[in-house]
Amino acid sequence: MILQLIFIFILGLIFGSFISALTWRYPRNISVNKGRSMCPKCKHQIYWYDNIPLLSYLFLGGKCRNCKKHISFRYPLIEAFTALGFIAIVYFATNVQDTVLHGIYSIVVFLILFLILEAIFIIDLEHQIIPDSFVFWGVLVVSLYTIYYIPNTFFSSIFSGFLAACLLLFIHLFTKGKGMGLGDVKFAVLGGLIIGPKLVMIWLFLAFLTGAVIGIILILGKKAGLKSQIAFGPFLVFSIPLTIIYGDRVLTILKLK
Repeated sequence: MILQLIFIFILGLIFGSFISALTWRYPRNISVNKGRSMCPKCKHQIYWYDNIPLLSYLFLGGKCRNCKKHISFRYPLIEAFTALGFIAIVYFATNVQDTVLHGIYSIVVFLILFLILEAIFIIDLEHQIIPDSFVFWGVLVVSLYTIYYIPNTFFSSIFSGFLAACLLLFIHLFTKGKGMGLGDVKFAVLGGLIIGPKLVMIWLFLAFLTGAVIGIILILGKKAGLKSQIAFGPFLVFSIPLTIIYGDRVLTILKLK
């Protein structure tokens, strides 16, 4: 079991390194296939032994070997988070009973979806952009998985996705784009498809709740003003696992179950 966890952790670090590069390059229209990584300060190409996920950052003290300037902490943070996320997903998929998340294929699909959601979270947090292509691939992955494993829930899941999107579209139109971006509306289709009709309203409630709490903290800490625009996509993403884990409990508390 320990060796399996080590393997999953290392695999997560590798994919985390890819996600860190993808989320930095994509908003800048730089292809991930365009050569090896380079230092953003001196533009020196990073050697392979200085690009080992997490370890290279620690060994180099968070500095570029060439120019000695600090490298952003986002890279090891994303790598470590991805690795921990991989372990959590594998544990959840193999230990939670009465769920369809069993078998190697289900675990692979869940890991792919995790990477897509993570990339959307990071890009929207840093650039207030939710790429349509990422949402499309997420919808495709979830749809194929649902059709193959639980086909009887496919149309209800599609309905919940479009219901969530319609609610956010109403907010977008009512606020003339100031309260909600179209990227959030499109993402709601994916989020609703993942969550399903029973918990879709709980998901949106938790997203607005966490967004409000963080917004108040930022305002009180003078990191944002009342008119500052805060990306809502990260809260939509963050609320998905919250809803999956605690959604039924919230329904019970609200006496809706």
